[in-house]
Amino acid sequence: MTRILFVCLGNICRSPTAEGVFASQLQRSTLMHDVCIDSAGTGGFHTGEAPDRRASAAALQRGYDIRALRARAVVDEDFERFDLILAMDQSNLNNLRARAPAQARAQLHLMMDFASGDWPCEVPDPYFGGDDGFERVLDMLEAASCGLLEQLAKPSC
Repeated sequence: MTRILFVCLGNICRSPTAEGVFASQLQRSTLMHDVCIDSAGTGGFHTGEAPDRRASAAALQRGYDIRALRARAVVDEDFERFDLILAMDQSNLNNLRARAPAQARAQLHLMMDFASGDWPCEVPDPYFGGDDGFERVLDMLEAASCGLLEQLAKPSC
């Protein structure tokens, strides 16, 4: 079982969207029983809250229902529980690296490391922008999720 954690700052926009997009792609793949996913934030100021209503609405328009997800903060155990922790941007990746125990099990990467094509390396935070920002985030996360799924499906040597 491969365990993946998607991480942004507050766990109400980008990381729950990433979880929803990847869950949908995963359900249509042969790996649906081999991968377990979750999302969290490096900050705990939204703990227990549902995803941002704009993120939920944009996701739902594309067939991803993230409304039942609830925000939580990254905890120390996540570095042992997960195999792969994917940050939405460099700032959150730096925070994760600073917090990770020396012998952490999880590999830390940017989510967009898995996107093929000409995409920015960071998923921008749409929180303070308009609805088009949430659409852009979905475009990026769909591309990265597809690449991540392809990477997971590759046989290991």
